Amino acid sequence: MKFIGYRTLKTAIGAAISIIISKYIGLEYAVSAGIITILSIQNTKRKSVEIAFQRICACVLALGIAFITFNLFGYREISFSIFLLVFIPFAVKFNIGEGIVVSSVLVTHLLVQKSVETFWLKNELKLMITGAFVALILNLYMPSIEDKIRNDKIYIEEMMKEILHKMSIALKNHTYSFDTDDLFDGLQDRLEEALKRSYINFNNYVFQNEIYYVHYMEMRIKQFETIKRMKEHFQRFFMTYEQAIMISNFTQQVANLLYEDNTAEGLIGELNKLRLVFKQMPLPKDREEFENRAMLFQFLNDMETFLIIKKEFRKNINK
Repeated sequence: MKFIGYRTLKTAIGAAISIIISKYIGLEYAVSAGIITILSIQNTKRKSVEIAFQRICACVLALGIAFITFNLFGYREISFSIFLLVFIPFAVKFNIGEGIVVSSVLVTHLLVQKSVETFWLKNELKLMITGAFVALILNLYMPSIEDKIRNDKIYIEEMMKEILHKMSIALKNHTYSFDTDDLFDGLQDRLEEALKRSYINFNNYVFQNEIYYVHYMEMRIKQFETIKRMKEHFQRFFMTYEQAIMISNFTQQVANLLYEDNTAEGLIGELNKLRLVFKQMPLPKDREEFENRAMLFQFLNDMETFLIIKKEFRKNINK
């Protein structure tokens, strides 16, 4: 039964419950409540609440417009068209568009019955409330995905450490053809998946602001873009200098201190000290050395950007 997903199971059970409840309280067109539940089952709690609210509001608006329209123009097909011409723009204006289709279907019940008496207006509103409420109750429980996100974090940090480690070795040994394409591709795919999971997790909290994982993944994605720029510099390195050894050691230091809680302030301080040391060194002797050292300094500038991204993330989180 693995082919039956959790959402499918909730939809099937919810539709049946809505129909049973509607019949039990004596509502006409009870099947409509089941359809409303089917359409209201969502992937996240926050979305479920938004959908339920929009549809109930849209239903109230639709019944009010239908009451006026059918009293003025009678129970004819053209009256339903007039109703839609009025209802749809108002629903869009009030940002309750999710309820347009379902509410319009409920209004057709009034058209079939040729009545806008209180009994029928209450009947349609109760159908909407029943269907939306059952879906909302079922959506209150969502399987936790925080363990998956934590695993994402571990994988992302380990891969970034590995990439920086390889860069450090390449700077020191002049082996600039190191193979990191698989690492980069795997890391990019995992970052994209992790960001999606983080947004799902965020939307599963209605009254709490669980946005941390989203900010964390966005921070790592920015750092990844910086690492990709750092990789491009290796295509231009063709000589090893004292500065390359020093930057190599610093790159390894960054890799070792990549963990989540590190504010990166200490590393930024070390980077600034490294720049001061470089300024005190003799100038390049020829054009080749000048170009190569320029690339090294650009690599260091990108490393600074990498660290500042982390520093800003920790600063905002602490606030």
